[in-house]
Amino acid sequence: MALPPEVCIRGAGIVGRTLALLLARERVRVALVAPPAAAEREDVRAYALNAASRELLASLRAWPEGISATPVREMVVDGDEGGRVQFSAARQKVEALAWIVDVPALEKQLADAVRFQPQIEVVSEPVAAPLTVVCEGKTSATREALGVSYAVTRYPQHAIAARLEAEQSHEGTARQWFNDKGEVFALLPLDGVHGRRLALVWSVDQLRAPALLAQSAEEFNAAVTEASHQAFGALRLASERAAWPLARAIADRWTGSLPAAAQTSGQAPRTWALAGDAAHTVHPLAGQGLNLGLADAAALAAVIKERDYWRSVGDPRLLRRYERARRTEVLQMSLATDGLQQLFSHGLGPLPALRNWGMRGFDRTRLVKHWVTRQAMGLKA
Repeated sequence: MALPPEVCIRGAGIVGRTLALLLARERVRVALVAPPAAAEREDVRAYALNAASRELLASLRAWPEGISATPVREMVVDGDEGGRVQFSAARQKVEALAWIVDVPALEKQLADAVRFQPQIEVVSEPVAAPLTVVCEGKTSATREALGVSYAVTRYPQHAIAARLEAEQSHEGTARQWFNDKGEVFALLPLDGVHGRRLALVWSVDQLRAPALLAQSAEEFNAAVTEASHQAFGALRLASERAAWPLARAIADRWTGSLPAAAQTSGQAPRTWALAGDAAHTVHPLAGQGLNLGLADAAALAAVIKERDYWRSVGDPRLLRRYERARRTEVLQMSLATDGLQQLFSHGLGPLPALRNWGMRGFDRTRLVKHWVTRQAMGLKA
């Protein structure tokens, strides 16, 4: 890169690479900080991406094709006492409610796109730039160094993820079960609409998680088959198991000026912004975490693109506009997912009957369900 970068992005994950590509498309010079790759291990994660995220990634030619992105044609959510909500892509008159995307495939698509973009320089260490964007994830060291408070509310749960092989084809159907302990058992379709592979995301009590991880493959197969009510027949473990503690969190500031030591005399102040998990995390039960991070990238790129020609990419007014635009939506999603988790974590008195009655009532309200579905898909109408 002949000229110095205008934006330095710290973190080359999905959100960081997406932001780099969006900015480069607008002829903004980007330095993308990618630390040395850690030793590879099997990645069993899969993300549920909505229509807005798919459109964004497709516009960057970074959408994984074929069976790496499986459309969700139906979604069924079951409560603990007969409550059920069903969603259908056909009823919404859309191709899919969401797409379940294989993480390694998506990361490869983004890495290839970055490699062929001349406006992006991949560097191993942070470089000086008018704007630094922190996309390092929830454990961001840069955010901590900037003195930003990251208010974390921990759930007494761990998420267990794995790949499963089902006896029957899933036919593009995602299933989710809540129980009266606040646990959520989710199966997401993989390998195309006629596939038999499923991505498991199981939010369980933190005291129960070690025992599930220590089970033999045969014992774990029996546990997941029972938890799924044999919706896809018998289930068989087809990967390693991974686990992590669950929490929701949000930074108290998403933008600001870099410390005086990082400023250059006679030049506009150098600024910073947070995006993705460095700014916020939510409970995974709604599958919206990465969608929120990609929406951050789109919003920040948009305010930079639409700036007056004489404004720096790091102009504080632009960054405040970005923060206002994103903070409200993130808070709404965080409170919604937390409310659902709390609703099903209590099994006392009439609450179980009331919440399941509510699920059945919601399932019958076409207009409300249509609106909620469109919002989850990232569609505003």
